[in-house]
Amino acid sequence: MVNSGHIEQSTMDDVADIFKLYQSATDYQKEKFPDNTWPTFERSMVEQEVENKLQYKFVVNDNIACVWAITHSDPQIWQEKNNDPAVYIHRIATNPSYRGHNYVKIIVDWAREYCAIQGLDYIRLDTCGHNEGLIKHYTSCGFTFLGIEKIKDSTGLPPHYVDADVCYFEISV
Repeated sequence: MVNSGHIEQSTMDDVADIFKLYQSATDYQKEKFPDNTWPTFERSMVEQEVENKLQYKFVVNDNIACVWAITHSDPQIWQEKNNDPAVYIHRIATNPSYRGHNYVKIIVDWAREYCAIQGLDYIRLDTCGHNEGLIKHYTSCGFTFLGIEKIKDSTGLPPHYVDADVCYFEISV
C-alpha cells in the first residue's frame, strides 16, 4: 500500500482537480456499475465544502491521490441515527493513477483521530445500489455493514439518492 503521502484540507485551488477525480470516478462507475453512477455535482456545493473545511485530500508526491468530503449531520440519509455524534464520509474519489492502494483504510485511520479530537462516536458512510464488491471492501476496512434501505425523502439530496437503495456502514470509535 502506498501511504507515503499526507492528508490536507482541500483548497479552492483544488476544486478543478476534485471535479476531474469525480468525473474519473463516474467514468469508472459507468464501466463497472452502469446502473449506479454519480451525477454531476454542483460546483457551489463543493466550493462551500472547501470553504467550510469539509473537503480533504490525500497527497502523494505533490499529486492528489484521493479526495473525500465530510459532514457532521446527514439527517435524510441516516434519519434517527443522525442524532448520534458522528462524522459522515462522502464522495471518496481516487486518482486512477493511484487506484488499488486502499486509501479507504487511510481515511478510516484519519477519521478515528478526527473523531477522538471532535468527541464523536461513529464514522459513517453510505453508498447507493447493491454493489457487493464495495460492501466487501468497506467491511474489510473496518466498517460494519448495517443493511440496505430506501431513502424515504430525497428532497435536496444529489440525484443518485432519488428512489435509491442505500447501503449503510459504520465504525464505532
